[in-house]
Amino acid sequence: MDLGLDIDRLKRRIDELVRRLPAHSVPPAMLQEMEDLEEMLALAQAQQEKM
Repeated sequence: MDLGLDIDRLKRRIDELVRRLPAHSVPPAMLQEMEDLEEMLALAQAQQEKM
């Protein structure tokens, strides 16, 4: 799997999630999804730097 494509896909998913976030009363599931996506992005970027 191409890490560059993976990183771009994760960034797009984060951007989409940010656009969907309500201004008030953010559901915990959305916050958890954001946290998970950001963690996966950080891992993918760290792996890419090792290459």
